[in-house]
Amino acid sequence: MHPLRSPQEAYRRVEFDARVNGTDPAGLVLVCFEQFDRGLAAALSADRAGDNQRRSAGLTSALAAVTALQLGIDPGSSMAASLGHYYAAARRTLLDCVLEFRTAAIAALRSDFAEVAGALAAA
Repeated sequence: MHPLRSPQEAYRRVEFDARVNGTDPAGLVLVCFEQFDRGLAAALSADRAGDNQRRSAGLTSALAAVTALQLGIDPGSSMAASLGHYYAAARRTLLDCVLEFRTAAIAALRSDFAEVAGALAAA
């Protein structure tokens, strides 16, 4: 068990665990998209504030979410190859931004994923 840094973090973790435990596979995908968006939003906000540690934590959270999405691809799906390329490109962009943070690239990635998440939620 990992020690939590704050009461807010503990409540977020409990909320996240409850959502994950009470959802189907399609819901889990949406949870990953939400976590991805939160990580990017945190990284952008931290960058504006000049907080490198929080920016790194946001990018790490987004990387964890996109990794979960990659691992969750059904290899038998007709969309498997396309999703694999999409998530891999997102991962490369995030990793590139670890060394040189590019606000425009992160904002574009966030917008693209929001569009896909909206389509998934509507389906």
